[in-house]
Amino acid sequence: MNDPRPEPASEPVPLDHTPAVSPAAPTVAATLIAEFLGTFLLVLGGVGSALFAANFGASDNGTSLGIGFVGVSFAFGLTVVAGAYAFGPISGGHFNPAVSLGLAAAGRFPWRSVGGYVLAQFVGGVAATALIAAIGSSQAGWLTAAQAAGFASNGFGPLSPGGFGIGGAIGVEIVFTAIFVVIILGVTHPTRGNPSLAGLVIGLTLTLIHLVTIPVDNTSVNPARSLASAVFGGGDALLQVWVFLVFPAVGGLVAGIAYRRLFGASSQRDEDAA
Repeated sequence: MNDPRPEPASEPVPLDHTPAVSPAAPTVAATLIAEFLGTFLLVLGGVGSALFAANFGASDNGTSLGIGFVGVSFAFGLTVVAGAYAFGPISGGHFNPAVSLGLAAAGRFPWRSVGGYVLAQFVGGVAATALIAAIGSSQAGWLTAAQAAGFASNGFGPLSPGGFGIGGAIGVEIVFTAIFVVIILGVTHPTRGNPSLAGLVIGLTLTLIHLVTIPVDNTSVNPARSLASAVFGGGDALLQVWVFLVFPAVGGLVAGIAYRRLFGASSQRDEDAA
């Protein structure tokens, strides 16, 4: 039976709960470029500040013009904040092989993607120190002096700012990398984390880690940062760099495994309730 007075057709009105069209996921190439650029930024800002600005001398009245340990610590933290918000939405914002390993061990990142991320991170770090070296070469004698001083490389014994031995360096790298990765896992948790503040929290955590550990071994917690400096530091820096490739990775893996075992069950309950 037909309606004798049919209503005129009307356009559908989208409701607040109408699902939005999901944007296409970044390509593999895009994620690797983002990791390259994020690590490049981290090393350029952090190592660059250590080499160019940490000990800049004094003014005419004797006031130090250098930024010192505190300034370098904040430089590393600020680069992570900037990189996390700029490139995090594309690649997740690891910029650190130890972070990629830790996230994979925690079940939050696919193991098949770790190799590509780590390679992009190492290449990005070395590209940054190459640019620093090129800039420094514009001043006569700067590069030779910077390399003689280790090029802001990580180290122990005679290469430690405070004269700490290999045991101190190993302990610092395992413990503080594990702390860093645990905080990353917590603040980026899909249901309990706070994504809008994650970049700031992670950057400030890295700042705190540098404030504590620069005197021990110049602070790594990032194998890509360590290799990038050692390539130009040469000599003893290259001989010692294995410590800063291996033990931050160990710390990241320990953190990922521990986080998954301690909080994995509750994480699943949170996701089921969401």
